[in-house]
Amino acid sequence: MQNEIAHAERVYLSAQQKSAAASSPIIASWCRCMTMHMLAPEEARGPLRLTEQEFRAVRQQSERLIAESAEELDRLFSTVGKAGCCLLLTDRNGVALDRRGAISDDKDFRRLGLWPGSIWTEASVGTNGIGTAIADERPVAIFRDQHFLSSNIRLSCTTAPIRDHRGQITAALDISTCREDVNEVALAILSQAVRDAALRIEANLFRSAFPGARFVMVPAGANPTAALLAVDKDDLILGATRAARLALKLDDAHIAAGLPASDALHEHRNDDGGDLVEAERAALRRVLSRTSGNVSQAATLLGISRATMHRKMKKLELH
Repeated sequence: MQNEIAHAERVYLSAQQKSAAASSPIIASWCRCMTMHMLAPEEARGPLRLTEQEFRAVRQQSERLIAESAEELDRLFSTVGKAGCCLLLTDRNGVALDRRGAISDDKDFRRLGLWPGSIWTEASVGTNGIGTAIADERPVAIFRDQHFLSSNIRLSCTTAPIRDHRGQITAALDISTCREDVNEVALAILSQAVRDAALRIEANLFRSAFPGARFVMVPAGANPTAALLAVDKDDLILGATRAARLALKLDDAHIAAGLPASDALHEHRNDDGGDLVEAERAALRRVLSRTSGNVSQAATLLGISRATMHRKMKKLELH
């Protein structure tokens, strides 16, 4: 009890210092909880919960997200589950949609509200990994007494937001633990794991949003696998992940205008008809590959005579 009282006093004192809020994302969150959401740190409350009917409706709206995340949740839980961790997948509104946890820990996590149907926004439960990651639109680790509510200071959590195919926040992935032996170093390791899993879920969502497209990896930053373009058969960009948008300075207007991937990637192209020549050469090479170099079969597949095929091959230096 003494720890809870001391924590509440620290929150009030810190929130009064404007310079502290400007320099600390945690204290800035504490200020939001008090001024925007009218919460008190000493208040004993759990997260708000949806009714069964409301929860079913929210899950139905998030079916694709849940399906594209399931394998990553299973993989991540197989790594951290035995360490007393609970995983939550939420939507953009902080509603817990899916969960992974050990049966032996279920009672404690359910009591804390780490359960499907709970709402983990800052407005619901103060500063916490999920709510603060969504509010700040960045990965967040909240270590024990960095939580706003005194009732949550034994909880440690780390969360990464998940973005949709347009680069907008669509979900969050969280690891939480109540283990007393977890330190900030261990939480940093968990933070990297949750960020990596969130990026893989983003990639799954991106690919499922553009069925039939070709995907191009954009060399960018520390994690180039996160920077992807979806490209159609004519080399026009259909979509781009947030990392690709930042790397190539793309937005919805550029994509809607029909931007060639080669232009966005600053690949050298001739403007003297070279693109058409290269396209024809590529088409002939593909069909010759499919026929193992048989010119007659290739000509038949292309609907041209063998003589025409030979002329094109000579012109394009494919002999």
